[in-house]
Amino acid sequence: MSECMQLTLCICRIAAYTCFRTLCCKGPPSPRPEYDLVCIGLTGSGKTSLLSRLCSEATDNIGPTTGFSIKAVPFQNAILNVKELGGADSIKKYWSRYYQGSQGVVFILDSASTDEDLEMARTELHSALQHPQLCTLPFLILANHQDKPAARTTQEIKKYFELEPLARGKSWILEGSSVDNMDAVKQSFTQLIELLEDKDQDTGRI
Repeated sequence: MSECMQLTLCICRIAAYTCFRTLCCKGPPSPRPEYDLVCIGLTGSGKTSLLSRLCSEATDNIGPTTGFSIKAVPFQNAILNVKELGGADSIKKYWSRYYQGSQGVVFILDSASTDEDLEMARTELHSALQHPQLCTLPFLILANHQDKPAARTTQEIKKYFELEPLARGKSWILEGSSVDNMDAVKQSFTQLIELLEDKDQDTGRI
């Protein structure tokens, strides 16, 4: 057999093998992207309960977070590595030490809290929105405990927290939440993932 014919047969075999692999031997799907988030909010806002429910973990005997904890929250199109920071006064002053490397922010507030605690939450959210390491990141703000009679609506929260003027030009979402409606909570996080994906694409175009 001539060298030319051998080369032709070799090329044909490679082409046939490539077609076979493409049609019949597809590799595993691409891994889901992972995003590192920081989750902040005052003690009692319900951060741990919401995150535990998202991870299908038991929520019995949940106490305030001391220091911080990390949970990998799986979604269909992404995995969120959420670093939850405790909300006690003794811990809040150290929050900024844990901001580095974050790609997004989850801020959870108790919409049924006292006026004093709501004002404190407002102050902390304003500080986070303007912090140099967080100010350009997507924010998910959850007005939690919407199942309680004293809960403020998201419109009331938006107005009281002055979100429109303060967060103008930033990527943010404000939604109500409660552990009794986890489908809505999951949808809120799905919206956050979309903001994270958009930011990834914008970064890739630079």
